[in-house]
Amino acid sequence: MSLLRRLEQGKEGEPQRTSGSTSLGGGQRLGNLQARRTAPPGSTEGRDTYLDLKTRVQNRLIAEMDPGMDISKTAEVRKNIQGLYEQILVEDSIVLSRQEKHRLFEQIVAEIIGFGPLQPLLEDESVTEVMVNGPKNIYIERKGKLTRVPLAFENDEHVMRIIDRIVAPLGRRIDESSPTVDARLPDGSRVNAVIPPISLVGPTLTIRLFAKTPFTVQDLINFGTITPEAVQFLKACVEARLNIVVSGGTGSGKTTLLNVLSGFIPGDERIVTIENAAELQLRQEHVVTLESRPPNIEGRGEVTIQNLVVNSLRMRPDRIVVGEIRDGAALDMLQAMNTGHDGSMTTAHSNSPRDSIARIETMTMMAGYDLPVKAIREQIASAVDVIVHSERLRDGSRKVVSITEVAGMEGDVVTLTDLFVFEQSGYEEGKVIGRMRPTGLRPKFMDKIEAAGIHLPPQIFGIGTRR
Repeated sequence: MSLLRRLEQGKEGEPQRTSGSTSLGGGQRLGNLQARRTAPPGSTEGRDTYLDLKTRVQNRLIAEMDPGMDISKTAEVRKNIQGLYEQILVEDSIVLSRQEKHRLFEQIVAEIIGFGPLQPLLEDESVTEVMVNGPKNIYIERKGKLTRVPLAFENDEHVMRIIDRIVAPLGRRIDESSPTVDARLPDGSRVNAVIPPISLVGPTLTIRLFAKTPFTVQDLINFGTITPEAVQFLKACVEARLNIVVSGGTGSGKTTLLNVLSGFIPGDERIVTIENAAELQLRQEHVVTLESRPPNIEGRGEVTIQNLVVNSLRMRPDRIVVGEIRDGAALDMLQAMNTGHDGSMTTAHSNSPRDSIARIETMTMMAGYDLPVKAIREQIASAVDVIVHSERLRDGSRKVVSITEVAGMEGDVVTLTDLFVFEQSGYEEGKVIGRMRPTGLRPKFMDKIEAAGIHLPPQIFGIGTRR
């Protein structure tokens, strides 16, 4: 993508914003940026001086850079910027220490080809979430704990340009008529933005960062998220084409767990993934990724998860993996699971496996059909085989706390059987102590697993062992 195209994309049909800053992004035209020479914001003389210097150097760089440069070639662009940067400092007789020179260069590069003040946070592998509460308040999550960082944007407009830079390449928009948006970064990290008038603290941005290399099963075992026995059991469930729902609260690791479970799907099967913002990182070759789309500025063209689930049934899938069900799409997902698309997987927000059943029931009713409650529960009991529930514990760690079989119906009630349960044994030095243990019960669907040629030792379920 050329520099000029990046500057112009995503802003057609929207009013041109004005700003005292010179960051490239958000659809600003190179000509406009080259013409601007405005004083930067700031409240103290020291900050004014630094921002003025940054703005002056940045303006010169923008004026002298080739607008046709392909900014996807990061190393080449960075080298080009560095050469111009050194030249400008010499020509303008700007004297900086080595540390100040490096800091200014990195900030300018982040404004031109990155995400401004957020760039160092996005590159920090220990950061799992970035939260921008207006221009002056930036928080991060590291090892499950929230902390404020000494970084800030210049003003609301600066935040808006970074938001525009994220959403514009995806063909999405955010403005006063549509003040919320779900998007993703190029690496698949999840992004949510909310702007005024909905947000009263200025533009807010929440970024759920994914690991640069996707977590593997062994990583989850090393983290203590799950035990090897539970992994062996879930691997058998996936290979035997059982339908799985991964449940849990916000930030409990549902998507990561779903991604790991999807890795157990054999490579010779056709997989269709359906998400609001494409986040799953499947390593199989035969994968079709579908992404929902919000309505355009005229209120047309919306494509919902429900539409995509229905359409996926015509795509000859062996497996359907839905990133998350949160509305009437639950009914179509149940129908898919009940009509020959065994081995499908999805996630759902809930507080427990029992709540997962209640939520799926409620979401099915949101489809708008006047179905009897008992009929819905029968569909759930017939479609879903396993519920894997994860939680973020009070020490910030994420763990699978239960693996539950959907055993069937007793009267009007869906019956559940816990197969593995996390038992907490203590809390020491800020860490939750405990381990997931089998309950000693064998699932009723063991015949399906054995029919697939998979034989699990009884010890996995705690049978014949002393606990």
